[in-house]
Amino acid sequence: MKAANHWWKTEVWLRKRYAEVCSDTKHDQRFNVLGYQWRVLRFNDVTRQSAVKVMAASKVSDPSSIYYMQQPHVLAVPYTKSMVSAGLTALLSSNYDLVNAVNGNKEIRVLCIGHGGGSLPLFIASKIQGAVIDIVEIDPLVISTSIQAMGFPPFSVAVPSGHHALSRPNTMDEVLWKGIHERLFLYESDAEKFIRNTENVYDIIFIDAYDGDDIFPWKLWDLDSPFLQALGSRLHPHHGTVVVNLHSDESISSVDQSILLNGSMFLVCAAHTWICWWVTKDPLLTKRGFGLPVGCLDQDSVLNVLFAKSHEVDRDLNMPFPCLQYLNR
Repeated sequence: MKAANHWWKTEVWLRKRYAEVCSDTKHDQRFNVLGYQWRVLRFNDVTRQSAVKVMAASKVSDPSSIYYMQQPHVLAVPYTKSMVSAGLTALLSSNYDLVNAVNGNKEIRVLCIGHGGGSLPLFIASKIQGAVIDIVEIDPLVISTSIQAMGFPPFSVAVPSGHHALSRPNTMDEVLWKGIHERLFLYESDAEKFIRNTENVYDIIFIDAYDGDDIFPWKLWDLDSPFLQALGSRLHPHHGTVVVNLHSDESISSVDQSILLNGSMFLVCAAHTWICWWVTKDPLLTKRGFGLPVGCLDQDSVLNVLFAKSHEVDRDLNMPFPCLQYLNR
């Protein structure tokens, strides 16, 4: 009941947003918040694929019209917090101008391979005003479920040409998302096909692409695969960063230091830890802005730089959780 006492604030916010979007309307549209609910996406009886917090609301004038809005500032699953913490901290450590991206003064291109409920791209888009995010999901059922049941913006669905499938967002998309939906492009596509065909150069890429059997496709991890070869050409050459989610029992012994693609940082977030590789024969981290001489490219030195920068990410993005805590995981 205590939480319900604060719903009126959201109802006031919805009323004001509707007035902003529909400034030409003569009547005052009011809303009822029906409640908040945690929703979980599962592909099997064991694995929780995604968990999101969803708000349901309706118009007072039309109680049968129910609108779902995923709460964009909420990351429910710890590993997604680790992915965001590791990726943004590495990007900032590479002298990337994250502050201007956060304020919307410059564009940051983000790619998310694997969609689930869409909490990670929504979080990035809501926290970084300059973020333009491509999302690649191979399963159309995941896309439709994220929109219909998990409150992901419907307008985000995109077509191969790079445009949104709808010519313009509907009124409630505008009310609920206030421009966030226009910076999300959700593609139904195979990851390898997408990365080989796109001409975009990405500042940061998140890969979280387990299939219905909870298996990470080997073609997304094989160093000789066309996917990884193409991925290197689609990363920014100076600060491009890739973050991969792997389960803690995933075999990563075959991955070596050549995982660095065109001078870009490749971070791996497992269920309990994440690992960073770099090329010791090249003053790569000095060029990336870590400020470490070649002889000091040991893991502890790199981690210390990332840990120190984590506080800046907390401050610049007003993070709802401390990055350092999830880097320490």
